[in-house]
Amino acid sequence: MSNYESVLIARQDLGTSQVDDLVANLSDVIKTQGGEVVKVDNWGLKNLAYRIKKNRKGHYVVLDIVAPASAIFEYERLVRLNEDIIRYMTVKVDEFNSEMSTDEELQAADESIVMGE
Repeated sequence: MSNYESVLIARQDLGTSQVDDLVANLSDVIKTQGGEVVKVDNWGLKNLAYRIKKNRKGHYVVLDIVAPASAIFEYERLVRLNEDIIRYMTVKVDEFNSEMSTDEELQAADESIVMGE
């Protein structure tokens, strides 16, 4: 089985409970196909860079998935059919990014590069 990261953008007029239900249904599909959703990261309602299907905002959700390719095909098929999801992207990865960098860590790294350390 392979590792996948999937990002979903749901419509802005959905509530957080509706987005959670949507993610739970998609997770169930992956489980029935022999995969597993390792982590769900809900980023909340964010502004879009440009309008997508008349939406200026969207609920962002990131899923870390371990599944066979057939489970991902079924998952993506259902995502395409769902009108509540305005964009999605699934990428195969070697390993999950388990540690996210904070803004302070990024700033410290930038300063060390500028100072030549």
